[in-house]
Amino acid sequence: MNGYKLMVQGTTSDAGKSVMVAGLCRVLARKGIRVAPFKPQNMALNSAVTADGGEIGRAQAVQAQACYLPLSVHMNPVLLKPNTDTGAQVIVRGHAIMDMNAVSYHAYKPKLLDIVLESFEILGKGMQARIVEGAGSPAEINLRDHDIANMGFALAADTPVVIVADIDRGGVFAHLYGTYDLLSTDEKKLVKGFIINRFRGDINLLQSGLDWLTDKTGVPVIGVVPYLHGLYLEAEDAINQQQLNNETHFKVVVPGLPRISNHTDFDALRLHPGVDLHFVKPGAPLPAADLIILPGSKSVRGDLQALRDRGWDQQIARHLRFGGKLIGICGGYQMLGQTINDPLAIEGEAGSSHGLGYLDIDTTLTNQKTLKQVTGEMLLNGQSHPLKGYEIHAGISDVREIQPIILDGHADGALCVNNQILGSYLHGIFDQPEACNALLNWAGYQQNIAPDMAALRESNLNRLADSLEESLDLDQLFAGLDGWVR
Repeated sequence: MNGYKLMVQGTTSDAGKSVMVAGLCRVLARKGIRVAPFKPQNMALNSAVTADGGEIGRAQAVQAQACYLPLSVHMNPVLLKPNTDTGAQVIVRGHAIMDMNAVSYHAYKPKLLDIVLESFEILGKGMQARIVEGAGSPAEINLRDHDIANMGFALAADTPVVIVADIDRGGVFAHLYGTYDLLSTDEKKLVKGFIINRFRGDINLLQSGLDWLTDKTGVPVIGVVPYLHGLYLEAEDAINQQQLNNETHFKVVVPGLPRISNHTDFDALRLHPGVDLHFVKPGAPLPAADLIILPGSKSVRGDLQALRDRGWDQQIARHLRFGGKLIGICGGYQMLGQTINDPLAIEGEAGSSHGLGYLDIDTTLTNQKTLKQVTGEMLLNGQSHPLKGYEIHAGISDVREIQPIILDGHADGALCVNNQILGSYLHGIFDQPEACNALLNWAGYQQNIAPDMAALRESNLNRLADSLEESLDLDQLFAGLDGWVR
């Protein structure tokens, strides 16, 4: 495999691997270096759709944007979408191949290594550099056998590694030293540096620890990245509830379903200066709200039952009696209908479930998943509003309501006759300011101040790259990369 290669691994989940890869990609890309992101195996319910109808992790979509590249299934050849506590849908090069439990998948991984390495090779054609993201931690010794996500990949692809740790969690030196110490001799040879992430305070107080770590391991600390307050990049999986506004007026509530998917749909609302967005945890009641949104789900019938078990269905009914508005997106849209039929056991046991009954639609799950990027317009409040996004769903819905959205020539969504309840299959429906404003106007909020999410991502990628250029020894990190000039 030719060209510069670097893998970013972490001491823990959420150590900052995804952000670090995105930032390093933007550092290189804005210097004119052809660079691509890669993640051998991802486990996440947040996904994105490629132009040719494949599915990859959402973090790799952000990293592709950092590289100014279109999305490719080769950026994330293996994606796992959990549908139970012990099982997941296995997606290879953009398309689901089967559901597996954890034990079966662990035994199956060796068959995927050649596919992963081939995708890495394909991705490298025409590129000067590839920046790879690991998954979880390389110190998970129970998963070392058959590993394709961390050191197993790095060894097979002969890719140098930097290890990132989040100092904001505490115990950063134990994390870094313990992770390194648990690696095999061959794995240790690949480690070219450590990066400490999310540091607050005077770096001089950290120096003795940095010296100790290098002395103990023989591995240099490439740099210490400061905590970047208010940095926005889409979360890979964990729900980000940070809100950047100090004054909020309009209350939006999202029930936190067990298998919630693509919750990044709500980032535009979370960052909206006039919206108070609240994800409700299991066991908590739905608070009073102006708007309730049912999110996407990887297990629609199971999540619908969980919603009922928590009493949220009765609280939604009360919300509607008091005049509140209700939106369903993708799986949440299916829940609003009359029935959800799963005759082929696509998302669990075969069978049918009664929906919440608010929209006159019936949904049947099929083997063929809809995966596509779409553009169109939405007719709402008597006006037409441009919008774009993507569809990821296994269901086909028979709709007998007003369909307010036209996407690439086909109708989408449903709007009830009393104008109180709306559903759509479209992910990213809030990302364009005009569409977001229109939906909030429909729900009762009249100020047109929705954020431009595309512009926000761009500014934050550049802010992140600026920070990495200031805090990391990039000459050491990118040594051997043709075209690199500080």
